[in-house]
Amino acid sequence: MQRLISLLKGWKRVLIALSGGKDSTFLLKTAKDALGEDRVYAITAISPIFTRDEIENAKAIAKELNIRHILVETHQLDSPLFISNTPKRCYYCKRQILERIKEIANDLGISKILDGTNMDDISDYRPGLKALEEFDVYSPLKDVGLTEKEIRSLSKEMGLNTWNRPSMSCLATRISYGEPITVDKLKMIAEAEEYLMEMGFRQVRVRMHGKVARIELEMGDIKRFIDNHCHNRTVIKFKELGFDRITLDLEGYRRPYEKKRQDNLKRCP
Repeated sequence: MQRLISLLKGWKRVLIALSGGKDSTFLLKTAKDALGEDRVYAITAISPIFTRDEIENAKAIAKELNIRHILVETHQLDSPLFISNTPKRCYYCKRQILERIKEIANDLGISKILDGTNMDDISDYRPGLKALEEFDVYSPLKDVGLTEKEIRSLSKEMGLNTWNRPSMSCLATRISYGEPITVDKLKMIAEAEEYLMEMGFRQVRVRMHGKVARIELEMGDIKRFIDNHCHNRTVIKFKELGFDRITLDLEGYRRPYEKKRQDNLKRCP
């Protein structure tokens, strides 16, 4: 923690990409403590690829911390490179966001743009990281070696309510490579995941494969989902949203950096 504070104190002013998640919130709070609120700015991208909850949470966090907060609209769905949904999708998305953030940083006279990438994020295929390098975006949490588990623990100590917030990623990541990304698909996914969360499931993903929805829940929630007959209501709701088939992934939700749980699964009797 002291390494992070020392690193932040070496910069005059910073502009932090705030998603509203645990990592960027922890970074924002630590930067405020290290530099003072007058030397810290937050910026959040608004786009159909992000949920309403994420945007509202980012607004609330910046307000609570009394940090100047800039909202900027981005238009990934106007980019053929993005909507074609190749494995470089995240790179094209991140580039467009960072182009706007860089423009605003220049207007403010701020040379240091920071983001909440942590050590766990670099252990998986993440083409968006290349865009961070191209735009000279610094990732202090990664640079000092902080992992997701450590960030959650430190956030809890600091009294941040994001310490146990479910991991989030943009809605476009739910759509299989090669399937074009559209506003309608993003809306279907957002409403499907929101429905599951309203039923009490915290960490959810609804993966889209054509008209097939593949639901991922935490391993401990799968039995509850079935025992409580949630599947009956879910099928009805998801078909209303436009899905033809609804499936439940028995491997559960897997974070990008996690090893597949195959070795831990018990053989069925």
